[in-house]
Amino acid sequence: MPPLKKIAFLVNRSKDGAPDLGERLTKIARDRGAEVKTTARFPVPKGYLDGQDACCIIGGDGTLLSLVEESARSGVPLIGVNRGSLGFLTTVAAEKAVEELTAVLEGHYTLAHRSMLQCRGESGADSGIALNDIVIKEEKSGRLTALEVQADEELVTEFLCDGLIFSTPTGSTAYNLSAGGPIIEPHARVIAMTPICPHTLSNRTVILHEQSRITVHNPLASSRLSVTLDGHHTFVLAASEKLEIFISEAKLPLVQNRNYSHFSVVRTKLGWIGGRKDLKPSLNR
Repeated sequence: MPPLKKIAFLVNRSKDGAPDLGERLTKIARDRGAEVKTTARFPVPKGYLDGQDACCIIGGDGTLLSLVEESARSGVPLIGVNRGSLGFLTTVAAEKAVEELTAVLEGHYTLAHRSMLQCRGESGADSGIALNDIVIKEEKSGRLTALEVQADEELVTEFLCDGLIFSTPTGSTAYNLSAGGPIIEPHARVIAMTPICPHTLSNRTVILHEQSRITVHNPLASSRLSVTLDGHHTFVLAASEKLEIFISEAKLPLVQNRNYSHFSVVRTKLGWIGGRKDLKPSLNR
């Protein structure tokens, strides 16, 4: 890959150690001749990424998610340095950030293009994209809701539940996983639909194909639905208004080191290693 000549930084100053690490990394970039710009504002100003080769986020997954729409619009890839908790998106560990950013600046990296979800209200006024998930709940917190789901104009079912999570493969390790949904390999082109606390034992996650056009609405005219994208952008549908959900044509570019392994990240973040501390393939032993 080509070396990075222009790099933007987003530093979440509320995260422990992020400001100091941000200063170290911006200095490294400047010392190697890169043109640097930095901000602590998020969401970043519109157009902040225009003309950049990449953007380095120092914070948690939520910080990175705040840049999804701007990154998808500009096509500028994101580098996630973790100063949060789990960090499934901000996969660069703080202690390795200097080494990995140096390699990236020199062009030693790969790009992953992650699929995203798009939604659109029936009126067309409310829409957006999500890297992780779209969550639909009753507007009034704590109330059950009835949600009728159709896929490609075919009735799936009507859920009585606390809400529905529509997840990308990237978001399968987020809210979807907490609600009992499956872990999905990030390059799979599918949508996972997971009910939140359904009032039946027979409801489980449904996996829908990449061309699915999903429609969700509450058939009870007296109730309104709240729609949240990636945990931070929320809008409310009018009573009985339908919401359409589908895979977006836009992709999110993520910078990864050449040795990146999705399942290594999963094993590390979730402690998913069984009884062995040093887990290595054993088929040929």
